[in-house]
Amino acid sequence: MPGLDPGFTSLPYRALGDAALQRARDLGATHADFRFERVRWQDIRVRDGALQGTADDQDLGFAVRVIHGGAWGFASGVHLTLEEAARVAETAVEVAKVSSSLTTVPVEIADEPVYDDVTWVSSYVQDPFQVSLHDKTAVLLDWTERLRRHDAVQHATAEVLQVHENKYYADLAGTRTTQQRVRLLPTFTAMGTDDRRGVFDDMASIAPPAGRGWEYVVGSPADGAWDWEAELAEVPDLLAEKLAAPTVEAGTYDLVVHPSNLWLTIHESIGHATELDRALGYEANYAGTSFATIDQLGSLRYGSPVMHVTGDRMVEHGLATIGYDDEGVATQTWDIVKDGTLVGYQLDRPMAHLHPELNDARSNGCAYADSPGHIPIQRMANVSLQPGADDVSTDDLIGRVERGLYVVGDKSWSIDMQRFNFQFTGQRFYAIRDGELGGQVRDAAYQATTTDFWGSMEAVGGPSTWVLGGAFNCGKAQPGQVASVSHGCPTALFRGVRILNTDDEGAH
Repeated sequence: MPGLDPGFTSLPYRALGDAALQRARDLGATHADFRFERVRWQDIRVRDGALQGTADDQDLGFAVRVIHGGAWGFASGVHLTLEEAARVAETAVEVAKVSSSLTTVPVEIADEPVYDDVTWVSSYVQDPFQVSLHDKTAVLLDWTERLRRHDAVQHATAEVLQVHENKYYADLAGTRTTQQRVRLLPTFTAMGTDDRRGVFDDMASIAPPAGRGWEYVVGSPADGAWDWEAELAEVPDLLAEKLAAPTVEAGTYDLVVHPSNLWLTIHESIGHATELDRALGYEANYAGTSFATIDQLGSLRYGSPVMHVTGDRMVEHGLATIGYDDEGVATQTWDIVKDGTLVGYQLDRPMAHLHPELNDARSNGCAYADSPGHIPIQRMANVSLQPGADDVSTDDLIGRVERGLYVVGDKSWSIDMQRFNFQFTGQRFYAIRDGELGGQVRDAAYQATTTDFWGSMEAVGGPSTWVLGGAFNCGKAQPGQVASVSHGCPTALFRGVRILNTDDEGAH
């Protein structure tokens, strides 16, 4: 596994941190932290065997956050001099002084042990930024050319988004962390039409984004790479079948949901709903609140007894996985829903202090800022549905269904501001009849409330069905921030779920 990038470690972040923290101390800050970041992005896009565009970007700078007079202050800078570090600290203190007159409850943060000069690097083999643009583009071009050899595929696109993130954190308590992580999102889409029926549709890869390196794209599936060869071979036929598939009959069905679809339902109906800032109303003016309010902790029946959901920032290759968060907290794993009951939330240090009944009065490491110009906020951990102890297969779950649908791949979704009423579509819906998988049907979406849906979950698959899915683009806050997050889950069986025909619904 690679070590810290020398191009980052040669930067003067330690000296800048020392200067900023000393100035904050001199000005009377009761807490101060310094965060230095270099975040690099690269995006490559191709279509029909031709390069459409590439983009490279880098965000480099530092931030100082203080508590002074019982209020937060924050400022950031990009000039890497000791004088600028001190000036940014002074600005943060001035902001806190202005904020103190508007702060009704003095800001305090939960205690955390000191971690003196620790290092963490994510689990990957080959840094994608060390692979030539030519070689990466060649892979994507080959994907689109292979897809277009099939008669059903008229157009094909492919893309890979790569991120290399370095952070140095230091605070007045003595914690210093230096971290590095790599993540990437490779994907492709095949598009086609059935002119006779007037139908246009597409079929995309269900490969999840991952906290891995370039080996995820070109390595062996036995070593953790996605099986691109198998998927490229099957997607054109799947698209052809979907174009010819009959429309679904609306009604009530049992559902067997594959992890490539279920991860998104977890993200929207559990992940966001159990962010404590939402449950407390902090996001009410923008991204919404949550039906899972804190007065229901320990009593809310979130789902059926087979429902066990954890939060973590530790799972290997997780998109939200890190060693220490942006408040210097060592990351952890904890229960959010246990035996179907709400038992925990995602929280940061200020919220942990306000609610000592949670997580033994300690943050569970959920503070994150997506750039040095943004203040850390409470962000989603890797929120995952745990598999069953017995290794029940997807075929086993399908075999329990007389009349139902098997859902594969995510597509569009809609959910209300309290994360309660929702509907989700998918890449593919297959009919299930008498325990046997039939062909695809079109125009389907499943609709429910969060508690009804998870309450209808009769069984979960075993460990062999568990897949770590996720998203690169989870948005939150004002000014807006974007974070990446993973959601692991097994295949799961749900009874009596309402299915809409989206074509009929759209006509109204």
